[in-house]
Amino acid sequence: MSLLVVGLSHRSAPVSVLERASLSPDAQVKLLHDTLAAEPATEGAVLATCNRIELYADVDKFHAGVAELSTLLAQHSGVGLEELTPYLYVHYEDRAVHHLFSVACGLDSMVVGEGQILGQIKDALARGQELHTAGRLINDLFQQALRVGKRAHSETGIDRAGQSLVTFGLEQLAAGGSVDAWAADKRALVIGAGSMSSLAATTLARLGVRELVIANRTQERAERLAAALSDAGARAVAVPMSSVADELTRADVAVSCTGATGLVLTAEAVAAAVAQHVEPAAGTGADLRAPEGSLVARLAAAAARHGRVAELPAAAEPLDDTEAARSARAAITGVTGGMDVAPGSECPVGLDDTPAGSLTQHGAWAASTPRVPHPAGRPAPAAGDTRPVRLALLDLAMPRDVDAAVHRLSGVRLVDIESLADASADAPMAADVDQVRTLVSDEVAAFGAAQRAAHITPTVVALRTMAADVVAGELARLDGRLTGLDEKQRAEITQTVRRVVDKLLHAPTVRVKQLAGEPGGAGYADALRTLFDLDPETVASVSRADLNDADVKNRGRV
Repeated sequence: MSLLVVGLSHRSAPVSVLERASLSPDAQVKLLHDTLAAEPATEGAVLATCNRIELYADVDKFHAGVAELSTLLAQHSGVGLEELTPYLYVHYEDRAVHHLFSVACGLDSMVVGEGQILGQIKDALARGQELHTAGRLINDLFQQALRVGKRAHSETGIDRAGQSLVTFGLEQLAAGGSVDAWAADKRALVIGAGSMSSLAATTLARLGVRELVIANRTQERAERLAAALSDAGARAVAVPMSSVADELTRADVAVSCTGATGLVLTAEAVAAAVAQHVEPAAGTGADLRAPEGSLVARLAAAAARHGRVAELPAAAEPLDDTEAARSARAAITGVTGGMDVAPGSECPVGLDDTPAGSLTQHGAWAASTPRVPHPAGRPAPAAGDTRPVRLALLDLAMPRDVDAAVHRLSGVRLVDIESLADASADAPMAADVDQVRTLVSDEVAAFGAAQRAAHITPTVVALRTMAADVVAGELARLDGRLTGLDEKQRAEITQTVRRVVDKLLHAPTVRVKQLAGEPGGAGYADALRTLFDLDPETVASVSRADLNDADVKNRGRV
């Protein structure tokens, strides 16, 4: 076994690099074909998700394999090899097996313990089988990875640490509040109808959103998803992609995960949707308006008339504080005592008649209170802008569907892969993770032993085939010399000779399989071939037959 994996993920590369290196389905097919056309590789598979791109191959030379697979990844991703190389990781043989098993268990996911990766591994294997790029090693590896992942989820509590990327993203949109309460009575737009978008739609329906709108490039897929959700009791409709801009004006939350190579939602489109946002009908909650004539009500009325509460004009020169000046100002403002008010600076809601003592005390407090500066690099909110988030966006696509400039729009909250990566870095890990790591280590050891034992099988088969040929030849020679034997005697002699040969070979062949399963046991196959002078072509023909049998068995077993 010479398994090699070369790849990059959210752990080794920034999201900006992952976004540029992402592979379309067509690019993945071309990459697999070119991998098998390369000299060092005999079989391969591509695992491409929103936060990882990995190329698995069975190679006969390590250094040549690393160079070739790295070059192929760079060529098909469109990112130059020199730029891509610092972000690539390489795993070989048992370390490569350990890596895939850890990935399958969700240990290497952005959200530790999430189970979506199992479906993505299953899809990668199905693609390799369909294209005939997955041979015995890749088939065995990916099949076992699926079993290990399922075992981790069924036998440990890793699910307590894990959740889907969709759920994690919705939690970020809820900003620490209850996701159920946040999602209740919202109108949701889901762009895309693939596996991730379908999961998002299903999750939103389970959370109890008021309505789901599904938009997809292929209308039929959107309609199938909407019908399935409707059958489950949700209110869901399908619309064409051309209606996204219009639907966005009515949506409270939108989730996008398409395979588009360009932006699906630009900052301009989102800004226009927010500007035209259709507010939901007012509910019948409690009346929270301030009592008529109160200070709050007067402030609100002034803001409604003028768009804001007027500020006092800046004083160009010291206020004349003579008795005559105060009398003149009183004639204008109607205030005959307490604070003096300069002409044109009267309080718009009548605070000029408030007792001077309380205003003086308030002024002293306000003057002594330090202003809190806004963090550098982040725009300060507009004065008086206390509007809630009108549109929440979750972008799970790679490359991104939503323009990153949307982060700067007022009234919009965007959560994308990059922000999810930042949030997940501080996520606590469950205590069960250690149990899963132990499980992975045990499974890696068992898989390696099975592969090494399987590696010697063609040699053992070739040895037994040679022994059977020797027996057949000697029996034929005996028939020519002992012509007087009847059929019963001939059968007895034949059975005796074969039994002797089987007994002689039984112990060595069983023992050599056991030894081959141990680290460094691959040399026992070479020893058998040398000791018994086995024909290399005979061993190779047995290996080819095994590969063909494995290919037939594994078709449709994903």
